Amino acid sequence: MVMVLRTEVEEKEDFYIHEIMKGKLIIYPTDTIYGIGCDATNEEAVKKIRLIKERNDLPFTVIPPSLEWVKENCEITEEAKELIKKFPGSTLILKLKNKEAVAKQVNLGIDTIGVRIPVHWFTEILQKTNKPIITTSVNKKGEPNMTSMDDLDPDIQVDYVFFEGEKKGSSSKIFDLTGKEVVIKR
Repeated sequence: MVMVLRTEVEEKEDFYIHEIMKGKLIIYPTDTIYGIGCDATNEEAVKKIRLIKERNDLPFTVIPPSLEWVKENCEITEEAKELIKKFPGSTLILKLKNKEAVAKQVNLGIDTIGVRIPVHWFTEILQKTNKPIITTSVNKKGEPNMTSMDDLDPDIQVDYVFFEGEKKGSSSKIFDLTGKEVVIKR
């Protein structure tokens, strides 16, 4: 596990983008807490995230490479358009039009997907991969979220930790837009 600070990301941005595209597992900062992720189109990498988190029963959320990717692969309702404007950084659960857009391990065969675009500088790095990236909290099922290196469970092993200090946020709001009405899940 290699710890990477922001200055190094800026100096070697292309290298880290290429590493993520090769299927490396990463821990990275978001606007709320630290996330763990990988290329969401890489079946083997997504399986590794499932094993690390001990999470076999719930789908994962992705950071899309662009809003265009969301429009091409998801059903965008008027409510979704409004929520994207009002609640940047929130997670929207949308119907997935293109099941080939992510690895099967991401959404476990269901026809919905969580989409989140954190309001954070590192999101721009992830989006430069032109791939959806898994975004889920850094913890095992039922354990507290990682907000600093002190919180990192030693059993959670990844290739790179992009660290920027302690995070004081909490998990993002989740809006389910797959039914007739918007449901706030968290």
